[in-house]
Amino acid sequence: QVQLVESGGGLVQAGGSLRLSCLVSGRSFSTYTMYWFRQALGKEREFVARIKRSDDIAYGNSVKGRFTISRDNAKNTVYLEMNSLQPEDTAVYYCAADSSTLALTTKPDYWGQGTQVTVSS
Repeated sequence: QVQLVESGGGLVQAGGSLRLSCLVSGRSFSTYTMYWFRQALGKEREFVARIKRSDDIAYGNSVKGRFTISRDNAKNTVYLEMNSLQPEDTAVYYCAADSSTLALTTKPDYWGQGTQVTVSS
């Protein structure tokens, strides 16, 4: 059973920064493509970022240049550094892991429970 636990969410003022973390149980972390998605109230889930390796990263258009995804395979952890946060970034942020070879998927195999990020204006 693979479990993902996010942390680091909270309330921040516009222009501020937050760093989310996602700890993944199990021994296969290094083989997973790791994702961050987000879902704002009343909206569909949105792709934020994904990382296969440090040289294979993709971002959603709305966060390019502001957010940075990274991973530490020794710690079974993926991070999302979020800078220049805006009220429209307010959402529940979900970490996900995928074992397939797909370059991008909206249906990863495993999901965390989510962490709330609220950006005040």
